[in-house]
Amino acid sequence: MNNWPLWEVFIRSKNGLSHKHVGSLHAADAAMALENARDVYTRRSEGISIWVVESEHITASSPSESEELFDPANDKVYRHPTFYEVPDNIKHM
Repeated sequence: MNNWPLWEVFIRSKNGLSHKHVGSLHAADAAMALENARDVYTRRSEGISIWVVESEHITASSPSESEELFDPANDKVYRHPTFYEVPDNIKHM
C-alpha cells in the first residue's frame, strides 16, 4: 500500500452545483479510488457525484506567486461582475 498513488476526492452534494474537495486517499487505481472515496466520504449519502484525481496530475500555483498571477486581472474591471445586476428570477448565480 505504501506505493499506491495519492488521489484527491471531490464530492458534489445533493444541494450543490459544483464539486468540492473533501480529502485525499491512497488507492491502486482510479476504480479503487472511486470505491474508497464513496465508502469514506459519502457514508451518510451526502453526495450525488464523486470525482477522483490522481494528485500528481494536479498543477497548482503557489500562494507566494499570487500577486504576479492575479494582478493582471485587477486591471480589467470589466471582467468583474460588479457592473451587472442579476434579475431576481435567475437562480444559482
